[in-house]
Amino acid sequence: MHELIPFAKEMLSQKPNRKMVKLYMLGSVLAFFGVVIGLVETVCSPFTSEERLEEEEEEEKKAAPTQEQVKQKQENLILEKSKKPAVMQRSLVTRQHAS
Repeated sequence: MHELIPFAKEMLSQKPNRKMVKLYMLGSVLAFFGVVIGLVETVCSPFTSEERLEEEEEEEKKAAPTQEQVKQKQENLILEKSKKPAVMQRSLVTRQHAS
């Protein structure tokens, strides 16, 4: 901030053209909006983080499978594996060179 005032004085003493003034004004306005948005985000972040934690907890409760569901899935997988015949192509296993 202490560098901004001497810079403004120097710029005014050189009498810049209109395009440069517009460019500096645009940059200043964008910087100001960036500061304001950063402050709003900082002030509101504790409230949004609490809401996110609550949402995550609710999702975990909904998404967490019960032990019965896990056991049922494991039994289904075991049954599926036992039903599949073990077919192995011997020619692919014992190949010794690339074709």
